[in-house]
Amino acid sequence: MQQLALFDLDNTLLPIDSDVSWAQFLVGLKVVDADWYSRRNDYFYAQYCAGTLDIYEFLDFQLAPLAQHPRDQLLAWREAFMGEMIRPAIHADARDLVQRHQDQGALCAIVTATNSFITGPIAQEFGVQHLIATEIEIGADGNFTGKPAGLPSFREGKITRVEQWLALQGLGLESFAQSAFYSDSFNDLPLLCRVTQPVAVNPDQRLRAHAQAQRWKILDLFSRTESTDD
Repeated sequence: MQQLALFDLDNTLLPIDSDVSWAQFLVGLKVVDADWYSRRNDYFYAQYCAGTLDIYEFLDFQLAPLAQHPRDQLLAWREAFMGEMIRPAIHADARDLVQRHQDQGALCAIVTATNSFITGPIAQEFGVQHLIATEIEIGADGNFTGKPAGLPSFREGKITRVEQWLALQGLGLESFAQSAFYSDSFNDLPLLCRVTQPVAVNPDQRLRAHAQAQRWKILDLFSRTESTDD
């Protein structure tokens, strides 16, 4: 059977959070009010780390700037964002991790709660064809409305979105003899528990403790160390 390899993005394949970095980028452009936006961004990030994030409240905040500007302007900003903040942050070790699975013929996908507008070109940078991300509603004028479209790819929603994606190919998680999911966050525990090879990558404190207790592989990707509890 074919292998399945799923990768979280922020603080997993990237040593940064692309959501937070995008917010910082907009602050730098003075597109949003720096003090208010930075405080709100810090507020939501603390909730995310604590595992208490209301994803819809966060998306109302995070997607609002996309509704305030035409698509052409957003695309220009995104390309600058990729050049200034994302491409310099991509490590060779992260590229190599993805490439190893691709070389083995695995079906690969990035599975992230961050919206597809930000993460689409990042997935392309990693050479990953399939992206499962939070989608954004598009209005009749072709611009973003600032609202999510469909189920956000977050916590249990990642399982649903992965299953929907696989079903379109006539597959399910059970179709794979080996399925791996790489993530840094305790928020991703639902999907980590559904694959045959969960890997805690650069894990937060709670995920590291859980991974050690369950004897899951722990990969500190950006420090070039790998361990289990053995």
